[in-house]
Amino acid sequence: MNTRTELESLGEIGLIERLNRSIGSPVLPETIRGIGDDAAVIDTGGPDYWLISTDMLLEGVHFDLSYTPLKHLGFKAVAVNVSDIAAMNGTPLQITVSIALSNRFPVEAVEELYEGIKAACEAYRVDLIGGDTTSSRSGLVISVTVTGRVAKDKITYRNTAQPNDVVCVTGDLGAAFCGLQLLEREKQVFLADPSMQPEIGEDKAYVLERQLRPSARTDIVYELRDLGIVPTAMIDVSDGLASELIHICTQSKTGAVIFDENLPIDDVTYLVATELNLSPITAALNGGEDYELLFTIRPQAFEKLKNHARITPIGYLTDQPDSILLATKAGQYTPIKAQGWKHF
Repeated sequence: MNTRTELESLGEIGLIERLNRSIGSPVLPETIRGIGDDAAVIDTGGPDYWLISTDMLLEGVHFDLSYTPLKHLGFKAVAVNVSDIAAMNGTPLQITVSIALSNRFPVEAVEELYEGIKAACEAYRVDLIGGDTTSSRSGLVISVTVTGRVAKDKITYRNTAQPNDVVCVTGDLGAAFCGLQLLEREKQVFLADPSMQPEIGEDKAYVLERQLRPSARTDIVYELRDLGIVPTAMIDVSDGLASELIHICTQSKTGAVIFDENLPIDDVTYLVATELNLSPITAALNGGEDYELLFTIRPQAFEKLKNHARITPIGYLTDQPDSILLATKAGQYTPIKAQGWKHF
């Protein structure tokens, strides 16, 4: 009798690891890094590595068209892929876009989606060079593949962090999650009484923007390059800070101590989280979809960044792989667990 293994029992990472074991390691010498990082790394013989990554967004899973403008969705679909190239310390170059849609979408809706895609291409200076279009019976599906490049001596992986490295994060955390919760709350109010219109004030616009139209942090990659800093490891924050930190620690065989008082949380995020009876710290650790960069650097390199307005040191790595801890002001230490986005 064949056994049945539920996807939920493995999760996304477990499923990828299981499939990777069955597929085996890359055999071509040009394939420097395959599955297991933000992007695949290919050596074409020149001074740079070529990078390639792909992401898929599904209606009803990754976005809800009842409150997501198609133009914003198009921009977001590009930004989340560009973020993967940034996480490798690379520069994005080209994208392909494939969509599957039903006949409930008029041509004008498709054009609106592509207006957002075009805006993102202009913002990140990438070319849209192709893709595919097909029909769908289960809503809108968007698949974007992005290419990029990075100098061979500047490539940054997840598995090359070291004990005593400083753990840094760009921007602020938790806003996208709070924006999503706010939108979901207003949707439920509307479903219960369609005569009720959403009541979201201008003071909450920041968290809505972070959810609906996030930005990839290519700016930080350029700034690090100008400062002569190459992170020892880096990953983008898509599934939540806790999950991404665990990825770096697990693959680099290190532990970590993160200070909760150092987590960068915007004032609007605090306001919305409190209104929704959420912990701002929990939103920052586990919310996901912030698309900030989590990276590690050597202590001596941190001297160049310690006064940077958009980069915050949040902790350090240790030589204890089984110990990834959140430290409080009161001196308490709590194990950090991945409780962010679950794909299955």
